[in-house]
Order: sequence, then structure tokens, then C-alpha cells
Amino acid sequence: MTSVITGDIIKSRSVSDQDLWLKELKYALSMLSSDKSYYEIYRGDSFQFEYREYYASFKAAVYIKACIKSIKGLDVRMSIGIGEKSHTGETVSESNGEAFIFSGETFETLKKEKKNLKIKTKHFELDKELNLYFKLALIAMDNWTVNSAEIVKLSLENPNMIQSELAKLIGISQDAVSKRQKRAYLDEILELDLLYRHKIAKL
Repeated sequence: MTSVITGDIIKSRSVSDQDLWLKELKYALSMLSSDKSYYEIYRGDSFQFEYREYYASFKAAVYIKACIKSIKGLDVRMSIGIGEKSHTGETVSESNGEAFIFSGETFETLKKEKKNLKIKTKHFELDKELNLYFKLALIAMDNWTVNSAEIVKLSLENPNMIQSELAKLIGISQDAVSKRQKRAYLDEILELDLLYRHKIAKL
């Protein structure tokens, strides 16, 4: 069993320096996987990423979103596919199996449905439930400011740091860190991550 995240950058062409989001996307993917063969950036602003820790794929998607939304005016659309892998190619786009098909098929529906995150497994009822949770979480995540996205990114990169330590890292007060995390609904998103892991573990 594995997970595949397929995505593209929303409004990528609105940024004059394309390197800005490209560097951030590469950084996010390299933080999630040290093996470059598990991700690929193609067609300019699209990417595919096989994340073997499939139970943590929601958190991975949140992290990618936080990295991209830390650049003003940008966002990212992503589909998560979870299932078996039947073929391992030299690159992620040459690999195949349920997870790849689910992710690719679901990604094609995102723009039409005007959704920025969706999941597909072979369990219809589970998908229905998780996609409702995603819809609710996106009310917060789609509206992150640059500051909100940056604090989520930093908090996910340093899960064991307390607020005062995070504050020192970016040169703001502990109170400011607390307010930014609250505005980003970080606690609720982390609660959803725990629920997601619990549900996915039963697959």
C-alpha cells in the first residue's frame, strides 16, 4: 500500500519569478522524501509524489500547501490516491497501480468541482467521509495568509518545539505565534490528521 499526491500550483503564472514557487515546491518535496525518484515536477507547474507513509498523506498535503501559500497569491490543488502499487518505474510517472490511478483520476475532477484537496481509495464511504472533512478544513486552509502558512510550515517542521522556541526562530513574540497558529486553525488541522491516520490504518 502506498499514497500518491498529484497536484498543480494555482496562479503560478501570476508570479513574475517562477523560481520562487519552484524552489518552495522542491524544498517541500525534498523535506518529505530524501529520494528524488519518488517525486517529479512536470508540465511546468504540475507534480506527482509517491509518499510511502500513506497514513500521513493528509499531513504531507497540508505541509505542501503551507509551503506554497507562504508565497503571496499562490495556492495548490492536490489529490491523494491510496492503494496498491503494481509497478515500480525509474521515475514516479512510470510507476503504476491503484494509488496512481486513483490520484490521477481524482485530480482531473478538482478544477471542475472547484476543490483544492480530495482523496480516493477503494472504499467509497470512507472517501465520502474524509472528503467532507477536507471540505471543512479547506475553509481555513484556503484562506491562510502568508503569515498563517509560514507558521503552519514552521510548526510542522519542528513538531517538538514549543511556541517560545518557534517565536525565537522567526523573531516574533510567543503571543504572536499563538495568535497565528489559532488563525490558521492549526490545532484543529492536527486533530483531523490524527483522525485521518486512525481511519486510514483500517484500510
